[in-house]
Amino acid sequence: MDTWKHFEANELTHSAAHHLFAIYHVGAAYGGWARVSDIARRLNITRGSVSINLRALKKRAWVETDEHHLVRLTPKGLKIVRSVLAKRLILKAFLSDVLGIPDAQAEIDSCKIEHLISHSTGERLAQFLRFLISGPPAARNLVERFRRFHDTCPKSRTCDLCKGECPMDELKRAV
Repeated sequence: MDTWKHFEANELTHSAAHHLFAIYHVGAAYGGWARVSDIARRLNITRGSVSINLRALKKRAWVETDEHHLVRLTPKGLKIVRSVLAKRLILKAFLSDVLGIPDAQAEIDSCKIEHLISHSTGERLAQFLRFLISGPPAARNLVERFRRFHDTCPKSRTCDLCKGECPMDELKRAV
């Protein structure tokens, strides 16, 4: 199965996403434009590292520079930032509000995933989250029941998740 190859096909890397976010946040204070030194400070890396990464972002037409070497997001770059930030918000809400993951860990995990999931997956997750949190009382009840649920695997390993091998056992052994 070649599913793993789709990870490498993702054009937005974790590093590129954070560079775009830094430009977005720094630029918000300066009319959209950001200095390389401010981007570097925000990311806690060197100006040289920022400059190297900016080349790749420019090549993809996600950022542009002016004659003073100021940087800003292109409309395409801004669209990517907004999409990824929306997916981070959705993922964090799902992890913390539905699964009960502590906020700090939910923030870390959503940051790791936000740029990897597809737009359509983000949309469906948002719809599911909205259904669970603000949908019918039965859906909200399901979330509450899940929060109180303490899983114990049946010895038979015949549940639909296990199919003979219990992933919960493997997760517990990995810690």
